[in-house]
Amino acid sequence: MNQVSEREQIEAMRVRLAEVGRFLFDRALTDSGGGNISARVGEVVVMSPSYSGQGHRWQLTPGDFLVVSLDGALLEGTGKITREASVHLGLHRKFGAYGKAVIHAHPRHVMVFAAMAQAMPPVLEATLKFGTIGCIDYAPAHSPDLADRIIAMIEGQEERIAKHAAAVLAPWHGLFLIGKDIDAAFDAVERIDTNAFCILQAQAALGGRDLLAQQRDQLASAVARYRK
Repeated sequence: MNQVSEREQIEAMRVRLAEVGRFLFDRALTDSGGGNISARVGEVVVMSPSYSGQGHRWQLTPGDFLVVSLDGALLEGTGKITREASVHLGLHRKFGAYGKAVIHAHPRHVMVFAAMAQAMPPVLEATLKFGTIGCIDYAPAHSPDLADRIIAMIEGQEERIAKHAAAVLAPWHGLFLIGKDIDAAFDAVERIDTNAFCILQAQAALGGRDLLAQQRDQLASAVARYRK
C-alpha cells in the first residue's frame, strides 16, 4: 500500500481548512472580525493567514493557507501569520500528543459569555464531555500572556482533547479550543455554541434566572444512574 507523503497531507489539509473556515463563517460560528484555524501535519502547522475574516470573509482558497514551523517561522505561503499564532503554536507544542487542530472563533451565542467574562456549564448531553468551559483571567489579544493563560487552563484536560476537544473562553474576546483533529474541533465549536444558545433562550424566556440549574442537576443524576 502506498503511503501518503507529507506533501500530500499538507495539501489535503489546506483544502480541509478552507472548507472548515467557510463552514464557521456561514454558520455564524465566527465573524469578519477575527478567528483563526490551524492543524498540525507532522512537524509543521497549516494555518489561516491574518485577516481571514476582514479581508476574505473566510472565502479562502487552499493556497491562501500558510505552512508554519512549530517555532513560528513562515515556511510556505504569501500571507501574514495571524497575530494569535502564539496561542496556536503553544497549544500544538504542549498538547500535540493528544490533538492536532486548533480553532479560535467568535461563535454568536458563546460571545455573550465572553462579553460577560463568565464560564459556561454544559446543559446538554452532547456537551457534558467538555465539562464547564472555563474563562481565563484577562490578557490582551495577541499577547504572550493570553497564550500562557489559555494553555494553563487546558492543562489537565488531555483526555478530553484525545477523545474530542478541550475549550476555554477568553473574556471579551472569544473561544479557543484544541481537538483531536479538525473535524472534532469544528464539531466542538458548534456543540458549544448550541449549548450557549440553550442557556440564553431558557433564561430569556423565564426572567433571567438560572432556570437550567435544576436541569443540570437532573442531567448529571440521569447520566450517573445510567452508568451504574
